[in-house]
Amino acid sequence: MIGDHIYVKVIAVNAFGESINSNVGDGAEVLSVPDAPVNVINVIEVTNAEAIGLSWEDGVSDGGTSIIDYEIFYALEGQSYSLLD
Repeated sequence: MIGDHIYVKVIAVNAFGESINSNVGDGAEVLSVPDAPVNVINVIEVTNAEAIGLSWEDGVSDGGTSIIDYEIFYALEGQSYSLLD
């Protein structure tokens, strides 16, 4: 399950048989997608007639790897969301 730690042992096999078990692996974490950003706010000092200032914090988990990008969606009240290009 996502977030669980997996511990493994490995056995090598050749034409003559099997090795003994390896040492136990160190508990690799099952990776997943990152948590959603939190505390999304309008930065009033940046927002004007031509731009909207946004700020947010990353969620608790990055899913096991660095976040490399964000996709921002927008909508007018009561309308469907569109991806900001």
